Formats: sequence, C-alpha cells, structure tokens
Amino acid sequence: MERRSFLKMSAAMGCAATVAGCNSSSSDVEVAPTTPIDPTTPASVEKMNWSSCLVNCGSNCPVRVFSKDGVITRVESNFTISDKYGDHDVRACPRGRSLRKRVYAPDRLKYPMKRVGPRGAGQFERITWDQALDIVAEKLQSTIDQHGNESIHFTYNSGARYHFSGKQCLYRLMNLKGGYLNAYGDYSWSQIYEAASKTYGSAGPGWQGSSVSEMQNSDLVLMVGYNPSEIRMSGSGEAYDFLSLKQSKKFKTIIIDPRYTDSAVGKEDQWLAIRPGTDAALFEALAYEWITNNSVNQAFLDEYCVGYDEKTMPAGVGYEESYKSYILDNKNVGELTAGANAKTPAWAAKITGIAEDQIIELARELAAAKAPFIQIAASLNRQAAGENNTRAGYMLPILLGQLGLPGTNCGGLCKGSSMTAPSMPTGDNPVKKAISFFTFTQAIEDGKNMTVLSDGVQGVELDADGDGKLGNDIKAIINYGGNALINQHSDVNKTAEIIGDETKCEFILVVDNWMTPSAKYADILLPDVSWLESEDLVNQSYAAGDTATLVQMSTSVEPMFESRPIYEVCVDLAKRMGVESEFTEGKTRQDWLDSFYATAKAATPELPEKEVMLKQGIHRKYLPDGSYIVLEDFRNDPVANPLGTPSGKIEIYSSALAEKAKTWKLKEGDVISALPKYVPTWEGFEDTKTKEKYPLQLTGYHTKGRAHSSFHNVPWLREAVQDAVWMNPIDAQSRGLVTGDKVQIFNDRGTIEVEVKVTPRIMIGVTALGQGAWFQPGSSVDKGGCLNVLTTHRTTPITKGNPQHTNLVEIRKA
Repeated sequence: MERRSFLKMSAAMGCAATVAGCNSSSSDVEVAPTTPIDPTTPASVEKMNWSSCLVNCGSNCPVRVFSKDGVITRVESNFTISDKYGDHDVRACPRGRSLRKRVYAPDRLKYPMKRVGPRGAGQFERITWDQALDIVAEKLQSTIDQHGNESIHFTYNSGARYHFSGKQCLYRLMNLKGGYLNAYGDYSWSQIYEAASKTYGSAGPGWQGSSVSEMQNSDLVLMVGYNPSEIRMSGSGEAYDFLSLKQSKKFKTIIIDPRYTDSAVGKEDQWLAIRPGTDAALFEALAYEWITNNSVNQAFLDEYCVGYDEKTMPAGVGYEESYKSYILDNKNVGELTAGANAKTPAWAAKITGIAEDQIIELARELAAAKAPFIQIAASLNRQAAGENNTRAGYMLPILLGQLGLPGTNCGGLCKGSSMTAPSMPTGDNPVKKAISFFTFTQAIEDGKNMTVLSDGVQGVELDADGDGKLGNDIKAIINYGGNALINQHSDVNKTAEIIGDETKCEFILVVDNWMTPSAKYADILLPDVSWLESEDLVNQSYAAGDTATLVQMSTSVEPMFESRPIYEVCVDLAKRMGVESEFTEGKTRQDWLDSFYATAKAATPELPEKEVMLKQGIHRKYLPDGSYIVLEDFRNDPVANPLGTPSGKIEIYSSALAEKAKTWKLKEGDVISALPKYVPTWEGFEDTKTKEKYPLQLTGYHTKGRAHSSFHNVPWLREAVQDAVWMNPIDAQSRGLVTGDKVQIFNDRGTIEVEVKVTPRIMIGVTALGQGAWFQPGSSVDKGGCLNVLTTHRTTPITKGNPQHTNLVEIRKA
C-alpha cells in the first residue's frame, strides 16, 4: 500500500500503526460536511456503497457505507419513508450500525505476523506475505507428509459468513490437498440435530420449524427459552415478525425462562421462571396431565407415531418400554393409575421451581388451544442432557397432535425465508473420519485413542474388540474468522494449557481482522479484509425471519494496511502447494463473482442486473415461498411422504438410541435412553453434592452488545450493554452484594471478575451471565468476564456436544 494510504488509514484508526495494534482509543475522522445530511440521499462529497453485517446472529443485515477519500465516514441502516410491515425496511441492529468502529478498532490486524513468544502471550513480529505464505504452505505440507491429512483440523468458525471469499476457500484448498479431519455438530445446534433426526428423521424440523408468520393462525404461542428480542434483533428478523404479529393478532404468549428477558417485558401474557436444565421435567408433567385427563390426540399417535403405547411400539418391544408407561410409572396396559415414580405436576414442581397449580393450568391451556405454536429454544440443547431436553420438548405438539397444521410448530426454531445466493464450492473431503466439534482439545491430547463407542468418532470401522479408534492426534489447526480456539470453547484455562503446548499441536494458523483471544495463540497470523472492504452477494441467512433479502456488497474502501481477501491468499497458497489450476478452475476473482450472480439471477428472475443491484444494494421479498408449515406434507399423507426415521413415522421410542444405550461406553451419570426423559445431571439443580460447595446455578445468554464474541471490542456497545452477572435480590442480600459491586464468580475450573446486577428478573438460586466477553487472563482471575472460564470439557452423552449452560458456581465480592 502507498505510504499516503497507509497514513490515511493510521489516522482513521486514531493511532500510529504498530505490529500488534495500538493501545490508544480510536478517534473519529471528520470528513463529512458540516451541514445536515438528508438521510435518504448521500452527501455529494461522500460515496455510498451497500454492504452487510456478516456476523453469526442469523440475520446478516444490509448496511449503507458512506466514505470519502477511501475512509469510512459513517454507516447507516436501510431506511425509507414508506416502511410498512410486509414491505418493511431491513434495519440493522446496534451491532451493524457500529461497524465503522469495528473496522477502525485499535486492535485491527495490519500485517502478516509470526509468533516470537509463548503461545497465548500475543508476542509477534511483522513478516512479509511471501514469508508468511511460505511458512504456512511448508507447515501444512510437512504435517500431511509426517502425520497424514487426518491430523489437520479446522476449529469451529462462523465470525465471517461470506459466500465467496470466506472459510469455504480454505476448505476447498485443503480438500484439493487430500482433506482434513472432519467435525460434526456445532456449538449452537449439536444436540438439536440429534434430537430432531431421531424424532423426525432429519435435523431440519428441529432446527427450522414453521415460519413466524404461522403465529397469526395460532391462539397460543409458547416460547421455552426463546428470546428473539435479544438474539434476533434485525429489523427484518424474527423479533420484529413476532412483535408485529403479536400486536395485530393478539394471541396469548407464554414465556418459560429462568430470566425475565427482553422478549417478555410486557410482550408476554405470562412468564414462568424455571430452573436451568429442568425443562424436561416440566414437559413430562404436562404429558401426565394430558394422559390422565384424556387430552392426548390418540388418533394422531396411532397413525403417525412409534412408541407411545402398546399399539405403537416397535416389533419385539413391550408396553413397559412405552412413553405412556414411563410417564404413568405403570406397566399395566389400559390402566391410568399412577405409580410411585409417576411424572406428576407435584413431582415436577419440586424440580423446576414452577408451582404445581401453574403446571396444571399450563397443561389445560395448551390442550384447549385450537392451534398452539410451540417453540423450544436452542438454549435447552446446550445443557448436560441437551439431547433429552430437546426431545422431551418435541413431545408437547406430538402428544396433542398439533403438527403439520396452520398455526402450529414441531417445537423447532422458526424457518427463515431465503433466496438463492451461491457459495464457493469446497469439493469433497477425501478424509471420512470425523469427531464432534467439541472434542478437538481431546483429539489434540489423545486423538489416537478416541473411539466410536466412547467418544462418538465417526467414519471409522469397529475393530475386533468391538470398538474403533480415530488413530491420530490433531497436529495442525486452521482457524478462520473464529474465536472458538480459546474464547468460545469450554474451560478456557485448560484449553489454553492444551493448545499452548507446541509438542502436541505443532502448528496453528489464524486468519482474522482483530487480535482476539484466539488470535494470540497463532503461530502465523494473517490479516483478513473486513466486510466493509469486500464484494460479495449474500443471503440474509438462516434466521432472517419472513423477509428474504439478497445483499449485494461492494466497497469504495481499499483493504486496510496489508490485509488481503482470503480468496487471494488461497490462490497464492494453492500455487505454492501445486494445485493452483484446480483451485481457480482458470477463473479470476471477478469471474467467480459474476458466475455466482448469474446463478442467483437464474433462480430469482426478478433479481435486477448486477449493475442495477450494485446501486440499489438489496433485493427483498416477504415470504417468497409462502408461509411454511413444518411437516405439513407428512400430516396430509404419511404414506406418500414418510419421514427419514427407520419407521418413516415420528419416533417417540428410538430403536437407534436403544442400541446406543446398550453398546456405548458412558461416563458415570450420563444417560442415553430410547425415550425422551428428564435426566438429573452433574452440576444440575439436583447435584446436591457439588452444590454444597457451589450452590448457584450459572447459565449463559446472548446479549445485545455481542453476537457470540463478535463486537466485544466495540466501545460503544460495551457502554450500551452492561456485562454483569444477574442475581436475585435474596441471593445477593445473603452475600452482602448490591448492583454495581465487583464480584468473583468461581468454581474448580477458574475465577472471573465482573459486576453484579441485582434484579428480581431472575429466579432464586440461578445466576446468568452474557456469553462472549473476551478472556483477559491475570495471575489467577480472568478480568474479562469470559463465561467459558467456568464451563466444562465434559461432553453431552450422545452427540459429545457442549453443555455450556450447565454450571454450578459460588459468587463473592471481589
């Protein structure tokens, strides 16, 4: 970059450029005119380009980026004066509107760098791109030669959701070089995938249920743990859809959550506070009420389901293994007499904290509703028994037969509308071995001995001993646009110790925009361009709500300092690794972009020509495929439209899980069951032994000031959203705490220091902390308030996923 441009960018960042970033705060650059700016027309001295916020919140909202002389002057949201629901503006939330601060953040990465100190110390020296790429190519090739492709792994990454120049480019490159160790599942949905596939035959119905628009046909909306007003804030997203429909249709809304969230606060008709991890007990008590009061839809269960009673069990499995027998604790066919361990409302009240009469009334209301819309949030799957929690939640619409009909939902998250926007093809991975995304630290320490039956390894044949081993350790990690290498993975202190050991994982490549906690553990650190410096055509992602939006990103800002798009980086790596022609297919960067646009236009003919789209920025349509009712085809004709389960029906009893329960090797306290069941877990409400030392349950939640850990380095958002642990006044009083006190939250895994927020908006015995704050290690206390200092590497039983909302802690004044 020219020195003039270099100094211009340094000024925009408010500090002199240094190797690892500067410590001073960024300052605004006054380049806009002093006269007021018409919000609908760019100022004559400014250029305006459309771009997008590509953070992983599920929305990816469009933004208008104004610049002068190659420096961003302001970022605005989509804005028109004719803003009517159904043809409404696709407004960005505060995070998207703060993108200028993020682009010009003081910790913006500027050059390729090589680690010169211990891993994690953040000590780097500047090197050239040629030097960096030579090292990366040599390290990856030598790892393949010495340890095989199975020893290279991508940690989970979702911080830059490009369609063209993103992580897909790196996957494509590595597939051309023989592949890498696969991972299945992810931090958001791993246990949902399992619960949905075992119940409905695929992950789709659990991950994406009916459209939000179907709420207009419902008379009762039940949201268990679901909090759209904080996690789905886009002006075209689920929160806006829900609120608009709630205001116009006035359906009853019941929210079940340990916190009185921003999705409640007057929007709800009833809030029921529940202890984390006990939702399945509530669901079973509802089932008990419906069974004993003859409110279940017996005809639906007989025709569409496997495993409810004696008439629907798989061949060779008796009534005593049925769901009905389990709930009643009665093995006698036809009897409704409750046994000593029946799942009654009185039993559930002691566990959940919800009063017995409230459970009975909730059961009555749901049974009486003409079209209950039931939504089970992803937060329930991120617990120690996440698979069972979620499967138990699916039982509510199943027992009532409220599936596949207008105004109903299967329990899944709402399906977002979308239009076609191609992504860079990655090709097939020649490596078939796979581990759970959450077990990468285990695979670094002892991957060679990880097995199918103990650790959920996939793509490996069982050996003569009846098991099958992964057979290799992870020796190299590639981390693109992700902070799960450290910050978003569990037990940060233990994770840092594992990846800090160079004798185990021998090489770590990180590509990012900022010096995140994970970036500090890189051996080679490459600076990526930011979203506002990129061209791409992106879909508005999986949680865009009922409005589908294509965003044509463009830029008038050059890549800052020496940052480069990852596509160009991969072309140079492919050249060094002997696969350049296969990687590019003879196409230039512009060829790829133009071909992607042509594919999108062929799928959506009304999409304008690209020259027009570059100016108008977005193409949107409300419910382009109509309102979606999940499982509607199956409900209409289950024979012609069987599910992907072995039986083709909804499986309440899963023979596949019954087999795993018999054969898998589980840790003490873990449970795999053929039926969805409430399971008391380690570090759950009923773990009385651990609670003697750590009496408070701690759960995480998404804050408005971050999307996972993204945007944590934006000062505006830290001012707007308090990073504090929520605590009930009764718990606070017993510890002598008041709002604003600095407190230490601790357990055997570590200690963090944050402020406390004393509020009746959280139930007694439960605390909650926004996840995603950046880890700032001290001598023994994390001053950044990173929740994952306190979470565990112990996996969930079936998917070997993350139980990051299941924690017991104590809190004291700092």
